[in-house]
Amino acid sequence: MRKAIIALVVLIFVILGVLTFKYKGDFSWLITMSVFCILVLSYLYFEKSLLGTKEIALIATLSTVGAVGRVIFAPFPNIKPTTFIVAISGLVFGPYEGFLIGSTSAFISNIFLGQGPWTIWQMFAWGLVGFISGLIGKRNKHISGEGFSFICFIYGFMFDWIMNLWYVIGFIKPLTVKGIFIAYLSGLTFDLAHAASSFVFCIIFFEKFYKVLDRFKRRLEITYIKDDI
Repeated sequence: MRKAIIALVVLIFVILGVLTFKYKGDFSWLITMSVFCILVLSYLYFEKSLLGTKEIALIATLSTVGAVGRVIFAPFPNIKPTTFIVAISGLVFGPYEGFLIGSTSAFISNIFLGQGPWTIWQMFAWGLVGFISGLIGKRNKHISGEGFSFICFIYGFMFDWIMNLWYVIGFIKPLTVKGIFIAYLSGLTFDLAHAASSFVFCIIFFEKFYKVLDRFKRRLEITYIKDDI
């Protein structure tokens, strides 16, 4: 199932590149449905997984924390602690858990901020943040706060550029390189605000969050020791 999700992620960009630019048609609905399928597969895998009640409660709690952080900072243009919260959750607990926390945070926060066609893309974008962070955590167990802050800075741009992609394929007609460039350029200041705030949140809170989450993760892990007596 995980391989299927990764394959669909790649398929989205292949479809976007081939169909939109080669055939010059309106395939925005197809791209959006592909993103939706990724989310559905993720939650179906979650439904069939062997996660216990503690793991499910953990995902729900961190998703709520991420959502609350976004709602609290909603008055400030593109200042989102959610990106950092999702990223460090994925770093500690793994790519799949990170994806669920990111996507669920977007859905919960939009209950208060407003649901719409953008919700699917926000769920995918923050889910991707958690997923990538989980892969980083598996490869690098001792990443520094400064190093991860730089990664969170990149996440800020990545999230907004994915949302720009939703705007581009949905509203720019005809789709041209110039139109895409202008669309991305017009949101650059907001992208920078998101990236900078994610960097700052990580610099300030990385050590505290990491220690708390890592301690909780260790409590979830059960090791069976064979009794030789």
